[in-house]
Amino acid sequence: MITLDDVYCKFGEVSEAAQLLETELGTMLLLSGAVAEGFVTPTLEVDSEAASEFLRQINRQTLGQLIRNTKRYTDALVRLEAVLFKALKERNRLSHHFYRQHNFRRNSEEGRAIMLKDLESIHETLLSAYKAVMLLSGTDLDALAAAGEPVLPTGHVPI
Repeated sequence: MITLDDVYCKFGEVSEAAQLLETELGTMLLLSGAVAEGFVTPTLEVDSEAASEFLRQINRQTLGQLIRNTKRYTDALVRLEAVLFKALKERNRLSHHFYRQHNFRRNSEEGRAIMLKDLESIHETLLSAYKAVMLLSGTDLDALAAAGEPVLPTGHVPI
């Protein structure tokens, strides 16, 4: 029997995938932008204040802004535009429309099954985008999983 708690749990897992994607794009933006903007020089001199402000700006960006702004500093995302656009669309649907779209389905087991299936589809889309961005950054999550390595969480630590 699919419960409302099952739906809520899956919603949380899908939201985590969206945040992982945002975090990785933010990391890409920070690395490429810090060099391009001169916050880090080839001699490894650092403008800490400017870099800190840049990071604060990154942390306030939406997924769409992260995608657009990262593309300003690197051509690497061009190959991922289709998967990132789909992930952005699904992430926005999850955050802004999911419960309104499904409305009273939450009140029946059949409806909750439809909701869970939709969440699984969104999750797959977001994870595909996350894996693609991670691969672009040099980490093959599928290879790590095949080798029996823990894949999620990614080891990001609080700052």
